[in-house]
Amino acid sequence: MKLVQVPSDESTQYVIEVKDLVKSYKGVQAVDDISFAISKGHCFGLLGPNGAGKTTTIEIMEGIIKATSGQVLYSGKSIGKDISQQIGIQFQSTALQDFLTVKETLNLFSSFYDNTLPHEELIELCDLKDFLDRDNRLLSGGQRQRLLLALALINDPEIIFLDEPTTGLDPQARRNFWQLIKNIKAQNKTVILTTHYMDEAEQLCDNVVIMDRGKIIESGTPNQLLAKHFKNVYIYLPKEQVPQELIDKNQWCIENGRVEITTQKVEEIISLLIAEQVSLDGLQVKSPNLDDLFLKLTGHSLRE
Repeated sequence: MKLVQVPSDESTQYVIEVKDLVKSYKGVQAVDDISFAISKGHCFGLLGPNGAGKTTTIEIMEGIIKATSGQVLYSGKSIGKDISQQIGIQFQSTALQDFLTVKETLNLFSSFYDNTLPHEELIELCDLKDFLDRDNRLLSGGQRQRLLLALALINDPEIIFLDEPTTGLDPQARRNFWQLIKNIKAQNKTVILTTHYMDEAEQLCDNVVIMDRGKIIESGTPNQLLAKHFKNVYIYLPKEQVPQELIDKNQWCIENGRVEITTQKVEEIISLLIAEQVSLDGLQVKSPNLDDLFLKLTGHSLRE
């Protein structure tokens, strides 16, 4: 069995270990013999397109469905019946009770657990104070997600599962939500995040597993993975600014009306362009990201 390698020292503590996990549905292998470990206090990302198997993996880890084979260990022990009292979950889709306010919803969910966080702490942590008395039906997308995050934290869990929590949010709401996750992680809680937004993973995750068709195809820290698979950066210029003979001489590519230059030596390329009196208006320098990595590994985009 091969576990995900994460930065560690003598005090490293795995709060979750997934070992040789398999889940089959009528001939379809949704999860195909995967293994990884998650360290305490880390944000761990399960990445992949729809159908990659990440949600099935998460649901097995949460104790919602059973694996065909393999096991999930919490601090070295198998999942018990009381697991729901120990973890917090924000599902992809959660129905909130109509005609209840945010405050009333917090009260309702508190009644489901033996131990809960004080509401004042939840309200501050998830920034709910401005709409506590608002009916759930009137919440914006960002407000709804902040309430759902509060509900996932209501039993003060050490481990929080977030299944694509920012899907459908506008850019500002997504970034506000990222800050909430960083605040939670700062309390030394462990966060397991599934997402198909790679900028989100790069911002939040200490370690990631990339899944495709039920298998783990790569794992490590975002920086490690990018350094492993990419040595070059990309320089883009509008095609009309670059003489054709210069393009042909250097075998540069044309991509969507732009000249694409792949290089490890950005300063040398820019010096060459200046020497050739090429205008640098509109010049872009782009480093590869996790989207590029997934495309390289699988041949199709993460967001398909």
